[in-house]
Amino acid sequence: MKNIIVKANAGALTNFEVLDLLNSRGASKDTTRANDKVSGSEYKVYDYLMETAASTQTRETVTKFFDKCKDFKLAKAEILNVINLRPTSDVELTPIIEKPDEREIDIDGILALVQELLPPLPSLEAPKENEQEETEDGEQEETDDAEKEETEDAEQS
Repeated sequence: MKNIIVKANAGALTNFEVLDLLNSRGASKDTTRANDKVSGSEYKVYDYLMETAASTQTRETVTKFFDKCKDFKLAKAEILNVINLRPTSDVELTPIIEKPDEREIDIDGILALVQELLPPLPSLEAPKENEQEETEDGEQEETDDAEKEETEDAEQS
């Protein structure tokens, strides 16, 4: 299937839409990174977006959120930024919205909508309670994170 440009520069895209495009071009399936359809810079964008809110979003959640945000009288760019950044507090949300006090924007309502509709941010690394570590004689030994950090600190000294 060949990508055809229907309307050039139709507007800004959410990070989810960019990630979806890269997935459709095979960025997620090619572990060797030797795909002719995906450039090196596109792989870098893909890797970055996989660490953002876009990686946990779906087309349905983005569309539903966009539709419900119309009630708050936000500009399209403001809605896109909320979707891309997924703010969790008024400190994170207020800079995204132009003059929220003058426009009487319901910041708490938007934050509640974010919590309700947009999935949480991906965790960068799952917490490890116990980790297997090989001892000098080749045996497996369980260590917790604190012990591992102490061992690493001692080795670096």
